[in-house]
Amino acid sequence: MIKDVIKNLNLSSTLRINEISKDLEFQGKEVFKFGFGQSPFNIPENVKTELKNNAHQNKYLPMQGLPELRNEIAKFVSLRKNYQYKADNIIVGPGTKELMFLLQILFDGDVILPAPSWVSYEPQAIIGRNKVHWINTNRENNWFPTAENIETIVSQNRNKNYLLFLNSPNNPSGQICENLEELSAIIKKYNILVLSDEIYSELSFNNNYKSISNYCPELTIISSGLSKWCGAGGWRLGHFVIPNELKKLKNSLKVLASETFSSVSAPIQYAAIAAYKNDQSKYIKNSINILKAVGEYVYNNLKSNKVIINKPQGGFYLMPEFLDKKFQTSEEMCKDLLNNTGVVLLPGSDFGIAKDKMIARLSFTDFNGENFMKNISSIENINLEVISKFAPKVLEGTKRLKDWSESA
Repeated sequence: MIKDVIKNLNLSSTLRINEISKDLEFQGKEVFKFGFGQSPFNIPENVKTELKNNAHQNKYLPMQGLPELRNEIAKFVSLRKNYQYKADNIIVGPGTKELMFLLQILFDGDVILPAPSWVSYEPQAIIGRNKVHWINTNRENNWFPTAENIETIVSQNRNKNYLLFLNSPNNPSGQICENLEELSAIIKKYNILVLSDEIYSELSFNNNYKSISNYCPELTIISSGLSKWCGAGGWRLGHFVIPNELKKLKNSLKVLASETFSSVSAPIQYAAIAAYKNDQSKYIKNSINILKAVGEYVYNNLKSNKVIINKPQGGFYLMPEFLDKKFQTSEEMCKDLLNNTGVVLLPGSDFGIAKDKMIARLSFTDFNGENFMKNISSIENINLEVISKFAPKVLEGTKRLKDWSESA
């Protein structure tokens, strides 16, 4: 009674590892939760206050989203992209994951995924019955595709529609795409639709973040939300920014939305207005300062002649490759690591990387973000003493990981 396309799918690995970590902790075992990618910080107080103030909101809101919220999101995005978006360009959904799923359902064509890619892109494409073309990338190019990689695929059949996923800053690598101008030339040449997953963009470690939408806005859907920069993953509020040139696609997405989630929780939408309208710069700056300091600590203390790793550029991930480790698969490696050290990592194979490459994703967020932020609000330079005080599990987990990597 189950469709074949569903039978071969497994639980999302990121959610599964969170449950495994919780279960091990419940058993009283010491676990270093470097597997699940979740903001360690609390939601800004002004946003939480608005949720309390709007708890009485109990009516269905417009399917596309509360007009006041969409207007604030449009202004927020327009300022950052130097491109004029209006409220009508915005669709609010219960997390970007749901909106991406609906996009995969309506899209008629093939999907292009750089390896590594977030764990849910491919399963959603499979459910949507879209053929997936994987592009193998390399660390020298920040784990992003080249124009030549893309052209090799699309030039084989120019009559097809193609949807390219670009996630920058990237999950799982923590890297930022830097060859956007080169990519945009190919995107325009072949009229490729782009889903620019920018859920971590507000957490870029440098101030000069660029999006593919800065180069080809008419072909780019921007995907973002509150989960990462606002610490509100459990609120499940995301949005798509869809340009006027893709109006037909937007209207089809609205149809699917009307038949699935109807509308996002009313109190959360009213509260989200404050997230986008109020000045959150201090909160975001503190978040970035902490994440950059902690991420660079892990990077500097883990890299060696046994571990190859790129310096983090945004978000809260690193993607180490362990040399001289003789396992059949990266999944087997991560199981051995958990059993012997208590450190939880996700195997690179979950993100489209070849199983025999000993690559894993590391999330450096196993600390109390509320306590950390409360105590460093005026500190620009977060040193080792501060990190050891407010992120002790990250230090210990990194030490265990390094010792394991150097063991015979």
